[in-house]
Amino acid sequence: MDKIFTKLKNQTDFAYKRNQNTPRVALNFNMSLNKSEKPAVRSLMTRLFMQGTKNRTAQQLAEELDKYAIEFTSELKLDYIKLKFVCLNEDFEHAMEIFTDIVKNTTFEDFDKERAKLEGEIIAELDSARAKVIDGYYKNIYEGHEYGYTNSVILENLPNVTKDDVKNAYSSILNDSKKVISFVGDLDFDYVKNILEENLGDLPSSNPILPELKSPQLNSKKDIEIIQQDLNQAHILKGWLAKTADSKDYPALALLNIILGASGLSSRLFLELRDKKGLAYVVRSAYDIARLGANFSIYIATEPRNIETSLKGFEEEIEKIKTEPVSAEELENAKNNIFGKWAFISETNAQQANWLAHYGIMGFGFDFLEKAVERIKNVTPEDIKYCANKYFNDKFVVTVLKP
Repeated sequence: MDKIFTKLKNQTDFAYKRNQNTPRVALNFNMSLNKSEKPAVRSLMTRLFMQGTKNRTAQQLAEELDKYAIEFTSELKLDYIKLKFVCLNEDFEHAMEIFTDIVKNTTFEDFDKERAKLEGEIIAELDSARAKVIDGYYKNIYEGHEYGYTNSVILENLPNVTKDDVKNAYSSILNDSKKVISFVGDLDFDYVKNILEENLGDLPSSNPILPELKSPQLNSKKDIEIIQQDLNQAHILKGWLAKTADSKDYPALALLNIILGASGLSSRLFLELRDKKGLAYVVRSAYDIARLGANFSIYIATEPRNIETSLKGFEEEIEKIKTEPVSAEELENAKNNIFGKWAFISETNAQQANWLAHYGIMGFGFDFLEKAVERIKNVTPEDIKYCANKYFNDKFVVTVLKP
């Protein structure tokens, strides 16, 4: 009995995986985001879960979690909110009781203090040149969409958010969302399921259908220039919208990313722009996936005098992969690289619980990774070339941060 995929009585999807002889268990609870909220509401909400419940003050919560070495985390993703914990096997029931108290009874206390802290943290983060160029890129490639609620957008809207906004947003999520729970560890299935039913089985029913929300659109090329006086290097981020993980193009896009810039020293961008041409401090590509869409980007940090040469270098590498089929060896190496990465990020109980709940809440299925491995094995050089020509088109965003 390795994995079991079932539902709780309130229709919450439940993925269970037993890993024998592991001392700590991991549980993830994800809830889908539904209707639109103004920027900053959910960011604040996620920070406030540890600020007390109807039964425990923030200090009591912190002390109790610390005493039992329970790691509790709340995170906001583009498509869902994630609450999770890791604890020793023997403390599972106690951890579950605290976790349930947070889920059901959080009071969102210390609202003003957390809002001020969030504002300070964002200002400090945006002081980083790399964070600033990433912010400018995502704000523009996802303009008009909630995926574009970057740090600068949140900062601008923070003063307009009230505690009632946060409470209403959480109530909306709790009452009308798809809910997914994953558990990984060395505890009996029936025991775990009974504990979950006792604690979370009376939550509002899980919506079996994910909300139909609009997908991001990019209708033309955008050139964004950000000036920062005290810089001694330039940062460039260029990207295109792409299909997400439920697309037939996903396996080829994932491998295209590895080949171009996500495999470190052996990637084409690194070899050509850094090793051969000496243009880059850092150069990489990324294929960032969300439920409603994805984007494929290329990033370089270089000397300001190399901006045009770097952009030309991007174009040359893109043109090469659009016109010349990748070799069988390069494609095989990319496949091995991606399988190695997936194995590395799925070693611990916490990582496995994280991925199960992630793919479950995104609608891709708990068994997404297993199926993706088979799909990637079948990718051909022609598939790579086809996707390069399909997605590297004339609708893109170029964000340049320079002195």
